[in-house]
Amino acid sequence: MTATTAPVAQARAAGKPRLIRWVLRLHRPALYGWAGLAVVLAAVLIALAGPLADAAAEGWRQYDACDFRGPCHYDQDAILRYKDWYDYATTALDALPFLVAAWAGAALTGRELETGTARLAWTQSSSPARWLAVRLAVPALVVAPATSPLFWLHHRAWAAGQGRIDTVKTWYDVFTFHANGPTTTALALAGLAAGALAGLLFRRALPALVLGVVFLSGVWGLAQQLMPHLWPTVTSTASLKQGYPGSGITVEQGLVTRTGAHLPDPYCSSDASCHAVLAKATGYYSTYHPASHYWPLQLTTSALILAVTGLLVLACFLVLRRLTGPATTALTGKAAV
Repeated sequence: MTATTAPVAQARAAGKPRLIRWVLRLHRPALYGWAGLAVVLAAVLIALAGPLADAAAEGWRQYDACDFRGPCHYDQDAILRYKDWYDYATTALDALPFLVAAWAGAALTGRELETGTARLAWTQSSSPARWLAVRLAVPALVVAPATSPLFWLHHRAWAAGQGRIDTVKTWYDVFTFHANGPTTTALALAGLAAGALAGLLFRRALPALVLGVVFLSGVWGLAQQLMPHLWPTVTSTASLKQGYPGSGITVEQGLVTRTGAHLPDPYCSSDASCHAVLAKATGYYSTYHPASHYWPLQLTTSALILAVTGLLVLACFLVLRRLTGPATTALTGKAAV
């Protein structure tokens, strides 16, 4: 190693930990806010799985015991309290990925490019590629470990009401489904990458904040559309009197003819307008995902979201390269001179 390259190697070795510390220090308010939000949300979910669920279950037990021939006394407040706090917690957990996207676009990349802080860092011992890599890796190491216990606690709170609380959400309720599983963590990481990409594209905090949320909304919509098709479905049939069979995420429904063929659902009752169609049918069929498909759907959807996240990260580096050229450090350039 020559005398010129030795200081460069030392600067590189020392630059990485300094860069990580600088990122943590620069975004310390966001880190404290994230930690506080996670602690509060965890406390609410623990309460939902314990005393709030127990009180609501007792209220429903009292309500179900009423014969309604006289005054009925039951703890309505406990029932409504559980319902309200469950909705608050579910909404907050579903909103976390969008908060990450907004913060990543506005503060992580957008503001630093807008104020020139990023270019100042590039003239020091950090290359643009390392600058971006640290800004993606450090928040990811905070976001993933924080959201994983939260979705587990939410699933525990939801399970505490099964068979005990009549108004508990179904497993396939859209907002409950995502809050109950690892898709929340996958979406949070996608939000980080989407926000960073928005910041690199706009290089201004406010537009990047909006675009980061829009990008993540597109990822969420894509995942929601493709999710029912990521795992083999189940098809069940039933008579016309029984109606549509099965309960879960419905992919397709319709009529079954005497030959066993499937017809599209006429979306009407058995009146004169549908008589000709119903006359050919012997029952109904449903193609759907039952409750046993919950974890396969969660895992396949999470894998899809993480694959899209990888593409977003790649796009971040391609956009950065277009902005800065080949990712070489300033010290390397000086050494070459």
